Amino acid sequence: MNTGHKFNVSYIFQISLVAALGGLLFGYDWVVIGGAKPFYEPFFNLVGADKAWLAGWAMSSALAGCLGGALLSGAITDRIGRKKVLVAAALMFAISAIWTALSQSFDQFIVARVIGGMGIGLASNVSPMYIAEVSPSHMRGKFVSVNQLTIVIGVLAAQIVNLIIYNRNPVDPGATAEVIMNSWNGQYGWRWMFAAETNPAGLFFLMALIIPESPRWLLKQGRKDQAAGVLTKIGGAAYAAAEVADIGDTLAGESGKVNYREMLHPKLLKILGLGVFIAMFQQWCGINVIFNYAQEIFEAAGYDVSGMMFNIVITGVVNLVFTFVAINTVDRWGRRPLMLLGSGGLMVTYAILGACYYFGLKGPVVLVVVLTAIACYAMTLAPITWVLLSEIFPNRIRGASMSLCVSALWIACFALTATFKPINVALGAAGTFWLYGVICLVGFAVIKRFVPETKGKSLEDIERELVD
Repeated sequence: MNTGHKFNVSYIFQISLVAALGGLLFGYDWVVIGGAKPFYEPFFNLVGADKAWLAGWAMSSALAGCLGGALLSGAITDRIGRKKVLVAAALMFAISAIWTALSQSFDQFIVARVIGGMGIGLASNVSPMYIAEVSPSHMRGKFVSVNQLTIVIGVLAAQIVNLIIYNRNPVDPGATAEVIMNSWNGQYGWRWMFAAETNPAGLFFLMALIIPESPRWLLKQGRKDQAAGVLTKIGGAAYAAAEVADIGDTLAGESGKVNYREMLHPKLLKILGLGVFIAMFQQWCGINVIFNYAQEIFEAAGYDVSGMMFNIVITGVVNLVFTFVAINTVDRWGRRPLMLLGSGGLMVTYAILGACYYFGLKGPVVLVVVLTAIACYAMTLAPITWVLLSEIFPNRIRGASMSLCVSALWIACFALTATFKPINVALGAAGTFWLYGVICLVGFAVIKRFVPETKGKSLEDIERELVD
């Protein structure tokens, strides 16, 4: 832990918050389509069993962009720097928001959504990485967790914006597709839901132009004076000198280019495998099923449409509140205990939730158990996964390694989303959540055996412990 230095916490928070705007747009762009779905589908004639695959493609097209953006980040982040990738992500969010809102054809809509997905892929990789690289070791977990907080705020903002725009001219619940298409929401409302993203995207773009480049990337490029300047602003001249020397030791003999073959070294491959597992487990722990299929889950629990909409907003609020808990505990409790708490807590919660469905319990009981699962996830696996992924890889290959892990995360997300309904049909609601409970048990065992504690250690100290 760094001691004896007077850190400019305000400055660190400001530049971290700018990077975390990528998380906010990630959350908004990811969720906004759910509220727009009932209205753009009639507009683009995606209603009916024969159009089911097109409707599914509309919902999941952003995932293709997410994977593409994550892979692209691996190719460019270690080459052109973290800052330029953040600027590119902001530009993609802005283009996607405007283009989606103005789309007159389904093809235009899909292209716009893929571009937005690429922004998500870039931001989900680079935002936590940048924050980790500018944050002092003893407060790094807290600042990286801010990125998860902004994701949650983005999700809640999308839910609120969708509700406000819909309520401007609500549609009768029993309205036909033709009536919905000719309504204000069917023609314009859904467009404003997407267009609302333009303002934060524009702010992100402008602010990303102002923040400094990551000092660790600058040192990797041999730009020692610039790196020292950034570190001096963060913690003073003595801190900067110590960090430059420490980071320089881990980069000794390294060029500015990434040697991808180096990632096949047994020790590095082991760390990469752990990172991929952590990323995929964050998705396959099953919590995103609750977010993506909240309608089906709450309907199965006996709620009507009004109750379902209210419950969805409640899940967003709980998600936000318990993300603050994570921010206040990650640098005190540590990463490993929180990851174990998350996997173990979800395992128990899913066992109870499965029992609720098995014995036919409905209403508030199911809601309480679902909210418990979301609270557990929000304070553990959701933010701590990003903290660990931003910490465990060596400076020289951090960008490429993060890219592979984030790509694995999006592949796991797609697989989770695509398999939920078939699994639910085959096993029923009870069996499905018991299956996710078993996955959480496996995750608990792997975390207990292989995940190191990184609390309070510099990125360079972590690298030496895991690689040397």
